[in-house]
Amino acid sequence: MLLDHVADIAELVVDLVLATALREHLARLVLDRFFGMDARELAARLLDAQVGYVLSELTGERLAAVVERDIDDLLGLAARLTVAEVVDPDAVKQAGRLLVDRMGDSPLIEDMAGALSDAMYDLAASDEFRLGDVVAREPVSALLAKLLSMRQLQDRALDRMTESPLVAIVASKFVTKIVSDFLQQNRARAEKLPGMSSLLSLGTSAANKVRSPFDRHLDQLLGDAAGKSAQYALRRTNNAIRELIHDAPLQDAALELWDLHADEPIGELREYLSRQDLRELVLIVRRLLVQARTSDYAGHVLDAGIDVFFERYGAHDIAAVLDELGLDRDTLCEQALRFARPAIEAGVADGTLADLVRARLEPFFTSQSVLALLGRMTVPP
Repeated sequence: MLLDHVADIAELVVDLVLATALREHLARLVLDRFFGMDARELAARLLDAQVGYVLSELTGERLAAVVERDIDDLLGLAARLTVAEVVDPDAVKQAGRLLVDRMGDSPLIEDMAGALSDAMYDLAASDEFRLGDVVAREPVSALLAKLLSMRQLQDRALDRMTESPLVAIVASKFVTKIVSDFLQQNRARAEKLPGMSSLLSLGTSAANKVRSPFDRHLDQLLGDAAGKSAQYALRRTNNAIRELIHDAPLQDAALELWDLHADEPIGELREYLSRQDLRELVLIVRRLLVQARTSDYAGHVLDAGIDVFFERYGAHDIAAVLDELGLDRDTLCEQALRFARPAIEAGVADGTLADLVRARLEPFFTSQSVLALLGRMTVPP
């Protein structure tokens, strides 16, 4: 029995000696190969390994984990920093003005405005959905009620209309047309009576013969008088218009008109204007906005909006503001993967991504400080 144990111990010792010898042999081979490299060769191999590692982190299932990890890190940092600590309001104002100036006059925006107008006009879905499916009746009713209840707006608009000479002229012609049509209609009815047509013709002929030069200008004088009194007439009718707005069932009438359109396909709105009309309207509105954006007033409006934002949210942490905007963690991860994955896969397929990663890392591995460190490491002890 004792001899068996001695034999087992001897065999174990031999195995240990052989294993140790093997490890030492392998270590010598590795060290000889390692110390046989120069610093630049080692740097190149380390660079290859680093590029391979980065690509492996950005491809396959690993990409989702990397995106989630990085977004978690960013949100953790954002939760510790407030908006005011990270962003200066004056810098935002300058950037905002620059974007408004550059993008507002961009040929791309102008081209897209016209193209989108045509696309919306020809949109097939417009024939599948009713207007009422898109816009509910309740907010339309609330909007009409609000507009009709804004007496200050109505009074001011009516008062300013009376101050315009052109409005007075239009009103004068409008009233004259109404009166003229009324008289013409009554004359037409009178001529239908037996003998009245001849009598009216005789009276008109006689009146024409005895008209003096002053009489011949009677219509013009009446028109001038009407024009001069138009502003007074407009002021007198303001109360009547106000009563019409306040007392007449305008809201019910407008809602009835809305209901007629709400039950029809949105495409029926094409009956109101042509494709070209819509395009021209869109481009005219865009031109108005483009010209307005360069005014000093537009700059003050932009600055005021930025000031209001910082007053209300400057003390909030960035993560909370993102959450208020509906950009929670899951949404950020989902959208980041949605746009990043196709671009990364395309870059991996044609080798572009590997070239970009290598171009970013290579200056580090070929720097003098790194080569000096690797040179010391490759010298045998």
